Amino acid sequence: MSMKSIHILPKRQKLPFKNNMKAIIQMLILAVVLVSCQKEILKEFPPEALQETMLSIDGETNTFENILAKYKGKTIFVDIWASWCRDCLVGIPGIKEIQKNNPQLTYLFISLDRKVQQWKAGVKKHALVGEHYFLKSGMKGTFAKAIAVDWIPRYMIINPDGSIKLYEAIKTTDEALLKALK
Repeated sequence: MSMKSIHILPKRQKLPFKNNMKAIIQMLILAVVLVSCQKEILKEFPPEALQETMLSIDGETNTFENILAKYKGKTIFVDIWASWCRDCLVGIPGIKEIQKNNPQLTYLFISLDRKVQQWKAGVKKHALVGEHYFLKSGMKGTFAKAIAVDWIPRYMIINPDGSIKLYEAIKTTDEALLKALK
């Protein structure tokens, strides 16, 4: 019987930077994901949003570009909403308070309701004062995609020259919205 020599190797030690390297890689991946998921904050409406047609409460069809042109020279408060949206309905008292404190603004309500009858009933029921338009393409249509509507209500402030002063707020108490109103 021959004896083989047995070598006992020292236990493999973990390199101190290995755990740090893993954490660094995880942080880099997280940073890339967060940056790639951020919405672009628009200062102007994209052409596809401007060309979207909307129905007025009076039954007239207009492009969003023509609607904005109608109010050129005025600051516009935009409320993108729907009568079926709980958060939108919760926000209505806040809208009415903003209207009371800022009567100089033009209030433009864009409905994402599924049916014209629901939209008109919602406007009447909640006594919404302002200019009303129905977006038949809804939340998945060209307009909503062009301005990245991913939640309603969506409040925007449009400058008198048609540029976007506030791109997005989802609560009437949002600091950015209140600042933009000043």
